[in-house]
Amino acid sequence: MTQLRRHLLSRLLAGAALSATALATAPAWAQGAWPNRTITMIAPYSAGGDADLAARNFASAAQKVLGQTVVVVNRVGASGVIGSAAAIGAAPDGYTLLLGRTGSQSILPAIQPTTTKYKWDDYTFIGMLELNPYGCMVNAKSAYKTFDDLVKAIKTNGKKLNFGTAGSMTTNDMGPRQLFSLLKLSPDQTPTQIPYKGTGDATLSLLAGETEFACGSMGPSLSHMKAGTLRALIVTTPERISAAPDVPTARELGYPEMEKIVGWSAVLGPPGLPKDVRDRLVAVMKTISTDPAWLAGTAATGSVPFVKSPEETREFAKAQFDLYRALGEQMGIIDAQK
Repeated sequence: MTQLRRHLLSRLLAGAALSATALATAPAWAQGAWPNRTITMIAPYSAGGDADLAARNFASAAQKVLGQTVVVVNRVGASGVIGSAAAIGAAPDGYTLLLGRTGSQSILPAIQPTTTKYKWDDYTFIGMLELNPYGCMVNAKSAYKTFDDLVKAIKTNGKKLNFGTAGSMTTNDMGPRQLFSLLKLSPDQTPTQIPYKGTGDATLSLLAGETEFACGSMGPSLSHMKAGTLRALIVTTPERISAAPDVPTARELGYPEMEKIVGWSAVLGPPGLPKDVRDRLVAVMKTISTDPAWLAGTAATGSVPFVKSPEETREFAKAQFDLYRALGEQMGIIDAQK
């Protein structure tokens, strides 16, 4: 975990503690018994990562609105599957929520349905929360100054060119696959993937010059970009991001289909969540979308607020599942349903 992320995690934990002491004065819901005890939010990945920080930022803001403590529990393992499955099995009473993520809610159900076991829509959709800007980066010393330079090199050098990832079935892997598909590359033109144990290791390999490019969530790379050691060539958000205003968007560069590749967080509940509870949670998300503390916490991680309705969230999740299913079929890596 970087020093910036340690500082942010410490700040969020401290903020949560202060919020808990103030819950007695927080406004309670006018009617109904829910919530009348602690709410648990499952973060299916380890502490200090994008998912964990998003969950804690949400919890800190939500408990001020709800008048009840919201506790984040990290249920890690199997690339997010363990925590995600635990949320599906929880009682549909509003006291267990899930911080949904790209890998655990879209990529794995699309490509490994047999091992994942749950489906992308085995949840009550409450709302989208944020986007994690996704981009492709090179070492600042690289000869590739623009995204067009990189594309030309990919087409020319093929397998001789390599790229680092945090492993297969991650957005670090699937983003380049989407690009290669859009470029209509033959097998001989497809660069060689070098998988590492995590995003940190993949970033270090790029800094060390061991790999020639990498694609992934830009939050962990922003400090290196500001230090002048990494250079981003493209970002997949619809608009340029404030943290890197000089980096052109995929749409500007003529690759609008790359906008589908993006990290994201959503708030989900177990199947069968009562409508009144879901509606109250939707109202909470609408309130926190203008909360200065939540907005500041989101910006600190390099993320972009993206609060959406349950219906819009379902449509977004379906589009993400379809994207990765198509990519998986194209690559012949879908495991067989039994």
